[in-house]
Amino acid sequence: MIEVDYSPTLFEYAFGVPPVKGTIRSCPEDFLVDEILGFTAEGVGEHFLVHLRKKNTNTDWLARQLAKFVEIKPMDVSYAGLKDRNAITTQWFSVRIPGLGEPEWERFSTEDYQVISATRHSRKLRRGSLKGNMFSLVVRDVQGDFSTLEQRLSEIKQDGVPNYFGEQRFGREGDNLKMAGKMFVEGLRIKNRQKRSLYISAARSFLFNVVCSERIKNNNWQAGMDGEAMMLAGSHSFFVAEKIDADIKSRLAQNDILPTGPLWGRGELPSTAECRIFEHDLLQAYPEWLSGLEQIGLKQERRALCVKPTDFSWQLDEQQNTLNLQFTLPPGSYATSVLREIVDY
Repeated sequence: MIEVDYSPTLFEYAFGVPPVKGTIRSCPEDFLVDEILGFTAEGVGEHFLVHLRKKNTNTDWLARQLAKFVEIKPMDVSYAGLKDRNAITTQWFSVRIPGLGEPEWERFSTEDYQVISATRHSRKLRRGSLKGNMFSLVVRDVQGDFSTLEQRLSEIKQDGVPNYFGEQRFGREGDNLKMAGKMFVEGLRIKNRQKRSLYISAARSFLFNVVCSERIKNNNWQAGMDGEAMMLAGSHSFFVAEKIDADIKSRLAQNDILPTGPLWGRGELPSTAECRIFEHDLLQAYPEWLSGLEQIGLKQERRALCVKPTDFSWQLDEQQNTLNLQFTLPPGSYATSVLREIVDY
């Protein structure tokens, strides 16, 4: 068994060690997240799209409270993605309520969460069904090289950052990975479906990060390799580029396509040639994890190695030693993966 000694600095930085140190999440108001739904509620249907603002509140716990409030099963409440607990976030939930009755939504409000709106819709809200997430973050007690910090921020705005899964995916001190190891290697049975899913996702995400990190080390995480599974920007569709020719280089430069890494599962790697050999050989260090993910029934998928924050802006106050950041990310990408390239928090 490979022992995973996880820490947020385990993976390679794209632009070198961060030029400054600082503190994030000093208070919930320093970490603001707003979900961008990407469509509007239809006004009819057996579901309600409920827009909530929450503070210091766990997403899954809030979904269960919502189910209790309207007296339905927890499985009839869904959300597009988990959101940070130590933060202020606006988030969408769908609540299945057939019939003509409508709850008194204003009663489902406390100091920590409030209903912004609720409108009927025909379909359940599914995981990942967002256009993106907007972030407004404050880093405090910033110390270090401010001139290099400005340069780093400009590089990120132009080139993006590694699309790492954030450290929150792996649990405190990598506990989710440790439990995944016990499942895959020691045969530990986890009865709680939610926890089991967290451990499986942590293992799969870690393997992606390993590949992404090694690609950064080899300086080809943005340039691509022969046999690369290239993802079309803004989608999950991909094609295999057998050769990195002039046309592929041009499309990469225009951010029309993106190199990808594996989300492990059953079946053959879709990459070919040099890229497949690289991915296969690198991940052979984790045979029990690969086998475990395959036996669970997950299929081979791909994830872009790079993510480029949009609407990226910042304000640095050298007197107050604070850095304010604003940017938008596609669903599934992590603000902490942007932050780790900027500041040692």
